[in-house]
Amino acid sequence: MNHDTLPLIRSTRFRLFLLLVRAFATVVLLTTALLLGLTGLFISRMANQSSMFSTPLPSLLEAYYSGRGSWEGVENLFNANGSENQVEALLQLKQTVLVNSAGRVILSHGATLLPVQSPIYQLSKGDIRIPLVSNGETVGELIFSRLYYPSPWRVAFGILVPVAGISLFLGLLTLIIGLLLMRRVVTPLAEVIAAARSVASGDLSTRVKVQGPDDLRALSDSFNQMADALQRNEQERRNLLADVAHELRTPLTVIRGRLEGILDGVYPADETHIAPALEESYLLERLVDDLRLLTLAETGQLHFDLKPVNLVDLARCSADMFDAQAVENQIHLSVQVAQALPLVQADPQRTEQVIGNLLNNALSFTPSGGRILIRVDQVFHHESPAGVALSVSDDGPGVPADDLPHIFDRFWRAEKSRSRLYGGSGLGLAIARQMIEAQSGVMFAANLPEGGLQVGFELPVTTKPNQSGD
Repeated sequence: MNHDTLPLIRSTRFRLFLLLVRAFATVVLLTTALLLGLTGLFISRMANQSSMFSTPLPSLLEAYYSGRGSWEGVENLFNANGSENQVEALLQLKQTVLVNSAGRVILSHGATLLPVQSPIYQLSKGDIRIPLVSNGETVGELIFSRLYYPSPWRVAFGILVPVAGISLFLGLLTLIIGLLLMRRVVTPLAEVIAAARSVASGDLSTRVKVQGPDDLRALSDSFNQMADALQRNEQERRNLLADVAHELRTPLTVIRGRLEGILDGVYPADETHIAPALEESYLLERLVDDLRLLTLAETGQLHFDLKPVNLVDLARCSADMFDAQAVENQIHLSVQVAQALPLVQADPQRTEQVIGNLLNNALSFTPSGGRILIRVDQVFHHESPAGVALSVSDDGPGVPADDLPHIFDRFWRAEKSRSRLYGGSGLGLAIARQMIEAQSGVMFAANLPEGGLQVGFELPVTTKPNQSGD
């Protein structure tokens, strides 16, 4: 990761962190709001339908007055050993003032006043007066200070305080979790996003550090593999364009030089001077055809008519076609075949074209008096027949070990032993590999211990019975 992407990483990391914190905060707020709503609904229903928020004190006082006909001895009505309602009423009595019908105080916050000491109660702002009725007449009042009145909102406030504390704790916990996740999740994800933007802008050398949880590690690793593939494809594309331009330049230069010489009168327009230009035009045509064939093979658009094929017959047929060229070059061409070989699943025309490419390549690099051997053998994997291999071996100069893995690349030529002096476009082996791999086969190449090069392919055995009678 270069320094130019660091601000982008920081910006992306900050945005992801804010997104994470907002998500957690939204969950906390929604949870708190839902809890408060349910609490308010519960309190409201209980206040309207239950006696939970209604004080039992007025009912007890009214019953006492109805039974005694006066307030005398009312202080003895409550004691700590009474029923639950009496205990609750005693607690409420200490928060109220009881006055008679004349407005004089009888009980003040649980304390009894003598008749001579009973003043007329002076109402304060916010006091709540509950009339006490006996036999249809008002016999007194119970006065609550608003501070002590057991309203549903006071109960709700008592609930809201711990809820607010819990919400604050959850908010802090959210922040801590966000900070932890930022280091473990957000930072690696931000680096992947920044790297993806860098690759999209054209910097194919961008890579990310593999870190974080397993899923993010897999994502980072996949991104790096993708970047490697893109960079490799881009390099291959550039190499292909350079190679095509190089291959086209030479024949075009020859053709142009010959034609300009004829037009300028430097060369006469005879067969001797026109033939080289025509030969180069044939070379251009073969190059264009090879490029088209290779492109179709690489993109999977080349049609293959797969059927059971006797690879031995194809080997012998190809050897017969190249026998005259081998005799002309004083090269001994032979075919070696194992007995009772099974059929393979292949396209006979495409496979014969591959064998022709291998033979043409071997004839180009085998010196006069050399040998070329076509060998067909059965291949076994774990003692089970897996396929049939055909190889073409020559006793030419071979290929340097460092260059051997690249001989199936487009426009490949070794700098020394296999130069352009031998002819060819450098596409034959690349086309052969694409054709064999399209038929579920595999190409191979190796330098022989005694010298020379062996190039061949392996095709899978057909599952259909042999219909040829071999």
